[in-house]
Amino acid sequence: MAIYEQILNKIKEYNVIIIHGHVRPDGDCIGSQLGLREALRLNFPDKKVYAVGEMSNYVSFLGKIDEVSDDLYNNALAICVDCGNSERLSDQRFKLAKEVIKIDHHIPVDSYGDLELVEEEKPACAQIIYEILENNNLKINKETATCLYTGIVTDTGRFRFDSVTSETFVVAAKLLNYGVNIVEIDNYLSVETLDVIKFKGYVLSHFKLTREGFAYIKITKEIVEKYNISYEDAANQVNLISTIPGYPVWSLVIEYPTEIRIRLRSRGPDVDKLANLYHGGGHAKASGAKLSSWDELKQFIKDANNLVKNYKKENLE
Repeated sequence: MAIYEQILNKIKEYNVIIIHGHVRPDGDCIGSQLGLREALRLNFPDKKVYAVGEMSNYVSFLGKIDEVSDDLYNNALAICVDCGNSERLSDQRFKLAKEVIKIDHHIPVDSYGDLELVEEEKPACAQIIYEILENNNLKINKETATCLYTGIVTDTGRFRFDSVTSETFVVAAKLLNYGVNIVEIDNYLSVETLDVIKFKGYVLSHFKLTREGFAYIKITKEIVEKYNISYEDAANQVNLISTIPGYPVWSLVIEYPTEIRIRLRSRGPDVDKLANLYHGGGHAKASGAKLSSWDELKQFIKDANNLVKNYKKENLE
């Protein structure tokens, strides 16, 4: 694709490249950021390449995020990955860069890149990063491959989501050829503290079901503090209530110190438009949103119920 070459040409133009990700980053975001950083450092050792923003403890084994000063953005190229909405980028200094490249796989919310590659059909941004590297004949090492493989594994639910195609498995297989240790990665991703296991018990004991077919769990910050877990660990339990027959949409609503976030999932109706109504967005089957207060939860549940009810009606007719 011509866009792959255009991205490479922009990378070649700049001596300083700063890679950005979104707030509350997941494995795909961090994997894409650090994977791209390591690849560019490998192929262009004379360039200064950084990855900035927030880190995820879940995939901290992949490496560390960099700290950079504002002056580094002078005549720099910012590459923003895995983020469809510029407001969700965790470090807004990308606006200080001379040029911005957007690489993403979410349904676009806004256009914020001077050059953009958005492939909604791809299950992970890390897969797009790999394809950019491969099509430009850039070198890949074990570190890069490990980051990108982790990004793909985490954003596909370990290859279980309907966005996975044969192409995804081909890319994963190619990454294994660089020495990726899949057992080690699985161990990192699977190990849980006793506190997290106890919190899972709370979720399984307190989730709610509506007559229409919507399942949800409300998590206050007091609950997070009681179980002595991180907000990231709490939010990651959204899929604990994903397997109930007759409940194709589910959600974990969690209160952070400064806001109330919604993690919204589906194995039936598209939920991104519902998320858009609540200051969010994302994928058709996996989106995020937020509430202005707990008082808004009642209306959100009502809207979710209508979504499920209409879906069931359409599929019965």
